[in-house]
Amino acid sequence: MPLQDYMHLISVDDHLIEPPDVWSTRLPKKFLDEGPRIIEMDMSQQQGDEGLSAALLNAARGEGGRAAKKKIAEVWSYEGRIYPNIGLNAVAGKKPQEYGMDPTRYSDMLPGCYDAKARVADMDIDGVQAALCFPSFPRFAGTVFLEGEDKELALLSVKAWNDFHLDEWAAAAPDRIIPLIILPLWDPQAAAEEIYRCAAKGAKAITFPENTVTLGLPSFYTDHWDPVFRAAEETNMPLCMHFGSSGRAPITSPEAPMAVMIALFGTNSMYATADLLFSPVFYKFPNLKIALSEGGIGWMPYLLERIDLTWEKHRWYQNVNKEVRPSDLFRSNIYGCFIDDHEGVARRHQVGIDNITWECDYPHSDSNWPNSRRYTEKLLAEVPDEEAHKIVELNARKLYNFPRTEAAAR
Repeated sequence: MPLQDYMHLISVDDHLIEPPDVWSTRLPKKFLDEGPRIIEMDMSQQQGDEGLSAALLNAARGEGGRAAKKKIAEVWSYEGRIYPNIGLNAVAGKKPQEYGMDPTRYSDMLPGCYDAKARVADMDIDGVQAALCFPSFPRFAGTVFLEGEDKELALLSVKAWNDFHLDEWAAAAPDRIIPLIILPLWDPQAAAEEIYRCAAKGAKAITFPENTVTLGLPSFYTDHWDPVFRAAEETNMPLCMHFGSSGRAPITSPEAPMAVMIALFGTNSMYATADLLFSPVFYKFPNLKIALSEGGIGWMPYLLERIDLTWEKHRWYQNVNKEVRPSDLFRSNIYGCFIDDHEGVARRHQVGIDNITWECDYPHSDSNWPNSRRYTEKLLAEVPDEEAHKIVELNARKLYNFPRTEAAAR
């Protein structure tokens, strides 16, 4: 059946490109030179960010990771390190033939990438009522600041991004944008304090790495993250684990085209799911919710079947919970989302109707903007109204404690 007019489309995974003044207007004067700022640079002779975006950039550039021709780009400078705006992060409105990885200028993007009011206008065009927006320059889970040498500056930079998101980005349309925050991941106690601070300002969600070990941090099996998990549980804010937030891309070989990495990114969410379900996290914090972002849902029935079988046969000699079936934990604590996952929609009951949400991914290359509602309506054509309503709206409103307002109802 078609999506009914009363069903709001809520995207649990969109992205924003930070405006140039996010940090320059919020950091103390003494940090302005070393803090994040936009500069112009010829990227044909620069590698830039050594994190995940470097892998993406180099995969697209080919041998040597160098741009083929001179490109004066607007890039972020932070403590002297260069972080380019990656082209695939801002392709809304472009044809696939025009996609590319070269760093871009703000003038190359739709204003909706970096301007909240323009974003809402683009959501209106797309038939999207509300969206949760992940960072770009700080990376999906704010891990750029984990690399900061000056931790005072890094902490202030985290707080500046959160204040920008809460006071400016989400505040521009409180009934349309779900407020998200990043954390100072190097200090769990400071991270917990930031959760409480931002919860008091109206934050609804926290972005967090899908795997902390690859970032040089303790695992989910330790008590290191207990202050963070406790604060998230007490404030009723889910931890959003976007694929790639671990800084580890699924690259199979140096010669493999970037298409291999893009096709395999959902496997990061599979790793995170298995890790969490066999860890003590949900036993210690039974009300903690995890949202897996952009990983799809089609793989979930198989993985849950495999995890349960493993648990049945191998739990007796390992340090895992021997009473609770992992798939039961999944359905009480973990949520997935999809853009165009036909297999996942067909097997939605094996995933769990209450565990499925929808995403748009604007302005990234997976997005169907400006045709998201029309595309989703076709994808869910055989899904009963009650189930479709949960998937596109109600599950997200419950998970993010983001009820309809009178303005949103109109």
